[in-house]
Amino acid sequence: MIHDQDLVDRLAILPTERFEGDVFRTTRVDADPTAPSISGGRSDLTPVPGPRPVKVSRLRVSTARTLRLAHANLLTFGVDYPRYGDRDYGRTQQIGESLAFLGLDGLIAPSARWPCDNLMIFTDNHAPTERMDTIDAEEIEWQGWAREYGRFHPRVSTAIPQLSPHRGPRR
Repeated sequence: MIHDQDLVDRLAILPTERFEGDVFRTTRVDADPTAPSISGGRSDLTPVPGPRPVKVSRLRVSTARTLRLAHANLLTFGVDYPRYGDRDYGRTQQIGESLAFLGLDGLIAPSARWPCDNLMIFTDNHAPTERMDTIDAEEIEWQGWAREYGRFHPRVSTAIPQLSPHRGPRR
């Protein structure tokens, strides 16, 4: 893989941190929540799936070298922030690939869909001595949960449900 050397150099000088804590992950009911995601794994959750169960798991994880990026950092590294919630992951994937190339095992960055941060773990760099254990899990019906917690926003033009906590209905 060819990396953007300027991006790699700029990311390489940023401080990293150790992360230890509980995180939540949503998967298909039959999926192992500690298994790496395949590309496009979110496509079954965005737009909101039809009424069907999904599994929400609480994982206890630790990472040794994780970079934390804020909204301002994303702009600095060329992320088109007004389009951050769209499914155009080109620049964010380049950032992740560069961090994995640098040997980091994690990235904490603002969620594109929720008012929280996401932890991405680069499993090829995640040492066996670090934690990734399932603590508990529950099945929920996604649309009902999204409605109950105010995360269900129908798409105006097509009436397809869409999660969009950062802005109003998508047009």
